[in-house]
Amino acid sequence: MEQAGPSIVLCFFIAAISSVLAGLCYAEFGARVPKAGSAYLYSFVTVGEIWAFTTGWNLILSYVIGTASVARAWSSAFDNIIGNHISTFFRNSTALHLENVLAEYPDFFALFLVLLLTGLLAFGVSESALVNKIFTSINLLVLSFVIISGFVKGDVKNWNVSEEYYQNRSQEALKSGVTSGNFGAGGFFPFGFDGVLSGAATCFYAFVGFDCIATTGEEARNPQRSIPIGIIVSLLICFLAYFGVSAALTLMVPYFLVNKESPLPEAFKDVGWEPARYVVAIGSLCALSASLLGSMFPMPRVIYAMAEDGLLFKSLSRVHSRTKTPLVATVVSGIISALMAFLFELKDLVNLMSIGTLLAYSLVAVCVLILRYQPEMGSSSKDVEMLEVNGSEEEKVIMNVSVNSNQTTLKEKFTWGSLFCPSAEIPTHISGRIVYISTTVVSIMITVLCGILAQEWEALMKGNIGWAVACALLLGISLVITIIIWRQPESKKRLTFKVPALPVLPLFSIFVNVYLMMQLDAGTWARFAVWMAIGFAIYFGYGIRHSIEAQTTRQSQLTTNKPLNSAGSDPSPDTAI
Repeated sequence: MEQAGPSIVLCFFIAAISSVLAGLCYAEFGARVPKAGSAYLYSFVTVGEIWAFTTGWNLILSYVIGTASVARAWSSAFDNIIGNHISTFFRNSTALHLENVLAEYPDFFALFLVLLLTGLLAFGVSESALVNKIFTSINLLVLSFVIISGFVKGDVKNWNVSEEYYQNRSQEALKSGVTSGNFGAGGFFPFGFDGVLSGAATCFYAFVGFDCIATTGEEARNPQRSIPIGIIVSLLICFLAYFGVSAALTLMVPYFLVNKESPLPEAFKDVGWEPARYVVAIGSLCALSASLLGSMFPMPRVIYAMAEDGLLFKSLSRVHSRTKTPLVATVVSGIISALMAFLFELKDLVNLMSIGTLLAYSLVAVCVLILRYQPEMGSSSKDVEMLEVNGSEEEKVIMNVSVNSNQTTLKEKFTWGSLFCPSAEIPTHISGRIVYISTTVVSIMITVLCGILAQEWEALMKGNIGWAVACALLLGISLVITIIIWRQPESKKRLTFKVPALPVLPLFSIFVNVYLMMQLDAGTWARFAVWMAIGFAIYFGYGIRHSIEAQTTRQSQLTTNKPLNSAGSDPSPDTAI
């Protein structure tokens, strides 16, 4: 709200468009491997182990931060119901005094809440469908009440605030002990279009979760039609809900007086509907409870999968003999989430989740683009795993004879003409390599372009020749590379869903995601850099040496150096994996 004002409704629209593009790319992942964790698995095959680790590490970040942010919001909503006694006590007695780094005060209530649920999950308590249905029903009723009430009690003047109105309302609020926020320039866009884009990057958290639809391809009768419709409809419902609530909120209360800790209950208090404040607060707790349960249950999955592959510590893949749950992964992820909720502000948590999710979805788009132009899969352990999950008998036969086809690809030679006029009608090793390199280059071009547009927009609007020429060059190079990718032969593999308008749609998805990432503040990037530094320290210190894929590669190199008649005489335990 403090970034966009009333135009927050447009922030949710832009975030929804970005989510639709990412959702379509994710749907092809779901069509290739219709199971949870397909993004990590296909990243492994498409762009290699280190990028798969990056994807998985960012998915872990989105789950952990999602849990922490909901716990912090739950704590704030509960504190508001009881008169802000919890926050007042901790603010006065345990203030952290590290502005823009840590929260104003440590949230012991959120810490206890996450640890409690982690303990229940660790002992095998399963998610209750009935409880979720009850919470969701209450949430829908409260949302409907908020939206209708907002349009009844709201005032359109709050969408066109003047400076005089700001001064009058600020003085009235100050008498009640409420401090006003920034005025900006007033009107519907008080912080300009830059504020809308910055808000959209933050609002992206509202649409996280559509990947669950994308991974149900094998359960759908007509996945080619139902998966994209399911993704778009679910995102449309989310957008309408957030659009309605944010519109109602900004109509009831001027944007500079919106309570950051508990906006909806305080909005009803501001318009004189005191009893409704408690109804909305209880409804908010039910909604947050359902969200907290939904974010904590799948959280250990990616950790478990990466630990199984040796990229994270092997102990994280231990499964409890009685409850059959990944005990260590559950406890560790719960403790990290609890500490995040304990130390960081809700706004900082949401921004951190947004940047991690945007990067993960950008990598998904890159993988979809690369994989569509690749020849038949090789013989790595990850290829075999995907083929076992999603491959037909015909594909498995092709897999078995891939060695012979690989020998023929050695005869291929690269020519400059193959960039625009490839000779083959099906993907080859050379065409696949061209797309791989081209996608890497165009992704770098897009990142640099987004950085210039985000940081030097005012200079471009003033007609700065240098930045304009730089943007034109980047756009021209990106266009040429896009044409090169488009001219390469596409895979004929049958899928239940394919991303349309290749290669434009995945590249546009990357552009939107990266541009939104560039809108986030420096503090968010610093926290994200710390998270990635921890991840890469684990990968280069442990994962790169204990990776099952690396061990399999080393074993295959050893066996190829042996005589053929001795290949089966001394089987290695790794070959049974």
